[in-house]
Amino acid sequence: MKTLKLILAILIFTGLSVASQDRIIPDLQSIKDTSKWKIVNREVALKDGVFLNEKSGDGLLYLKKFSFNTGKIELDIKGKDLQGMSFVGIAFHGTNDSIFDAVYFRPFNFKNSQRNSHSVQYISMPGNDWYKLRSEHPGVYENSIAPVPEPDGWFHATIVVETGIIKVYINNTEKPSLTVKPINDRKNGWVGFWVGNNSDGWFKNLVITKQ
Repeated sequence: MKTLKLILAILIFTGLSVASQDRIIPDLQSIKDTSKWKIVNREVALKDGVFLNEKSGDGLLYLKKFSFNTGKIELDIKGKDLQGMSFVGIAFHGTNDSIFDAVYFRPFNFKNSQRNSHSVQYISMPGNDWYKLRSEHPGVYENSIAPVPEPDGWFHATIVVETGIIKVYINNTEKPSLTVKPINDRKNGWVGFWVGNNSDGWFKNLVITKQ
């Protein structure tokens, strides 16, 4: 009983709630508590979920004192149908503000027949951004999405992180929209919301299941 109370106390302190031993539901109501969350290059608000505002450069909001290795990250995401100004996703295996992996989406490409193959993207920072990966490995680290979500609407993303492979599912489909091998050797790190240059974004219903 004392051990259980200690675990619950730690979870409350770090801004987490727990649904089971391995299924973590972060407390999104505490996003402005800087002892629990780290905000990077953005302002945040609770506005139909967690909202990160638009600004030059990439932005992050991630859980401090939390480490994710393998398992599943699920959440609802909303961007907007504005060309080149909506990059929204989830970052993981982060060690500081500039070292992390991320899976993100370009909603403005979802229904564009010429650009839909650039709808979902994996990156590994620093050093492996979308431009380098697209130039050196075209079609490997990005793909189209099926079924196609509404560009201005909420969609559900599931990122499954296993040893040596990452899979991205949209709206609970059985087939992944993107399957990649991670570029780096990092095994664990923080989890957080990510938005790209000149982008804002909405996030809610974050659930992290550890293996």
